[in-house]
Amino acid sequence: MPDPIAVPVLETPRLKLRGLVESDAAAMHEFYGDAETMRYWDSPPARDVAETANLIRRSREMSPQYHAAYAITLRDADRIIGMVCYNERRSWQRRLSVGWILAKPRRRQGIMREAVSALLTQCFDHLDTHRVEARIEPGNIASIRLAKRLGFECEGLMRDCLFVGGEPHSQYLYALLQHAWRRQRLASNHR
Repeated sequence: MPDPIAVPVLETPRLKLRGLVESDAAAMHEFYGDAETMRYWDSPPARDVAETANLIRRSREMSPQYHAAYAITLRDADRIIGMVCYNERRSWQRRLSVGWILAKPRRRQGIMREAVSALLTQCFDHLDTHRVEARIEPGNIASIRLAKRLGFECEGLMRDCLFVGGEPHSQYLYALLQHAWRRQRLASNHR
């Protein structure tokens, strides 16, 4: 299957996921600049909107063969409320990693489950992915719960595998295989 050449728009009943654009910087900085929201991310909070804009620029410069970041917006409003992404894509090994982040006012509404489900469908159905990984810090209970609800299984703790702001962080490695995702989708369609 050929690699994608663009980040497609993904739609769900409530959400639209689209490629990031530089004009998202101010709204994105509301969560990218928030220390509490960023405490489990792989980088420290952005200092200002200009730094957030630079992160968007760098993300957009990367090839969708390896990385794609999607702005999460409500279908009736184009303001970014979160982000999902895939990265470390290795098409020859049919695997990639995913990540997600959501603005505080939008939590506990099922938004992230809907958004990550759309991303997983894209990865498994259109990117010829067999294995999706998520690396989650032990204290990130909400993301651990989400991963488990989506069918990810914990494969173990990777000690001090990541440095953020000069400090080592450990992460659990969660994985979801294509056949498990398809089985879960089939079961949920028959409910």
